[in-house]
Amino acid sequence: MLDLRRRDFVTLLGSAMAAWPVAVRAQQPMPVIGFLHGQSPRPFAPLVASFNRGLKEAGYIEGENLAIEYRWAEGHSDRLPAFAAEFVKRRVSVIAATGGINPAIAAKAATNTIPIVFMSNDDPRKFGLVASLNRPDGNVTGVSWFSAETGPKRLALLHDLVPDAKTIAVLLNPNIAESVRQPAELAEAARSLGLEIVILSATTPSDIDIAFGTIVQRRLGALVVTGDSFLLNQRAQIVALAAQHSVPAMYVNRQMAGADGLMSYGNSLVDAYRRAGGYTARILKGEKPSDLPVDQATRFELMINLKTARTLGLRVPEKLIATADEVIE
Repeated sequence: MLDLRRRDFVTLLGSAMAAWPVAVRAQQPMPVIGFLHGQSPRPFAPLVASFNRGLKEAGYIEGENLAIEYRWAEGHSDRLPAFAAEFVKRRVSVIAATGGINPAIAAKAATNTIPIVFMSNDDPRKFGLVASLNRPDGNVTGVSWFSAETGPKRLALLHDLVPDAKTIAVLLNPNIAESVRQPAELAEAARSLGLEIVILSATTPSDIDIAFGTIVQRRLGALVVTGDSFLLNQRAQIVALAAQHSVPAMYVNRQMAGADGLMSYGNSLVDAYRRAGGYTARILKGEKPSDLPVDQATRFELMINLKTARTLGLRVPEKLIATADEVIE
């Protein structure tokens, strides 16, 4: 009888010990991502979904083994530092600073210990985010697609499509750090093409209306829309005004051009957000930001909408069609 009880006790103890690690794991809190963005959630929902897809590919699913706290600045950059400080106080596992360089700058100013994954359309070294692209150092790494540096290329492509336009409007948001050097670079590129540019600033939807009023009044021949989360947020307004006033417009990427934009040259934001999600997952699994090189977009795509071109009375040169990655009939 004593031996039987002893065997039962040993069996029970062994079963309890086998189940113990599972129970402990179940009690461990889920990691929390602080998702910081400069704009509003609705227009960026597809990109957030892509960020989550990058996490899911690495085994992290929001609500199951991961929590995400979202903070949207709604276009007010002055809110970003307080949101970043809130994440630091919350002791989130990673801060995903998306929607331009400003959220990343705010996050870096708030902490030098919590890992930060940024997304930028410019060189992050110029803003002090990383010391090196290959060896970021510190607690910051991310995804960059150097969109600002492809501005001259967009200008040249637009010139190929609208060669008679000698004065080109450039629409940008002066409140983002990436905009500082773009006017000079675009002006230099314009001179090499025998063109002039007119810089039009917009930080609100009414500014965009005013900008198009200037384009019409001054009879500017075409428009280059620079890369920025605010302008992406207002893409429907911009594309509609371009159609209304018959303005040939070049956009940064397919997402910004939407269904009816004339032309875009740049990388895929959907892919960039997915890759940022993947980098965030790698950090959650234990990798250090300092060991993760900045993920650089190396492939850029040209999209041409022939339907919109016909509406504007434009004939698209065959050489442009031949080099396009996507042609919308």
